[in-house]
Amino acid sequence: MSVRVPRGGRVLFIGDSITDADRDRADGADLGCGYAMMAAAWFTAAHPAHRVTFLNRGIGGDRARDLRARWDTDCLALAPQVVSVLIGINDTWRRYDSDDPTGVEEFERDYRHVLTATRERLDAALVLVEPFLIPLDDRQRLWREDLDPKVAVVRRLAADFDATLVAVDAAFADADDRVWTDDGGHLTPSGHALLAQHWLRAVVPDTAPSD
Repeated sequence: MSVRVPRGGRVLFIGDSITDADRDRADGADLGCGYAMMAAAWFTAAHPAHRVTFLNRGIGGDRARDLRARWDTDCLALAPQVVSVLIGINDTWRRYDSDDPTGVEEFERDYRHVLTATRERLDAALVLVEPFLIPLDDRQRLWREDLDPKVAVVRRLAADFDATLVAVDAAFADADDRVWTDDGGHLTPSGHALLAQHWLRAVVPDTAPSD
């Protein structure tokens, strides 16, 4: 199922550092240097007459609970027509680097909360990007125990909310390659490009005639 972006619409990317991608947070229009910028640039180059506005509200280090805390300001107040969410890797990562786990029930509760708020207050299409891991060693391969149930949550939420799922976990899961990542989670430019390509297969312009 594809999301159709209306002419003159607003698309919001929101999530953690993968979305943030070193954006200038003092500039509300800055898209960073990652997949959000690449997807927006390719979409606009292919459909310049569509005049879509792309916004980025990714914040490095965020977990689902952090999205919930800032959802009113960083999503609902912007009134986007498309909301694209990528969250979850930090909910796993903090378990292993800080002994600060996020249970799968908590993850689902907070993720479901933001999607419910969006459905109730906006007429917006939802795009859910699976969290993913590109394990670089045997230690990181063990992280799948924590991440896999969270990926399952995202897939279930996509079905529950009739959202478009960008299924990228499998695309990265078998890659043991620094072409895509330097640390297992953050992406190289090539990794961001691959993610942007998957995103663009799911998000297309609405070509219906204007009234």
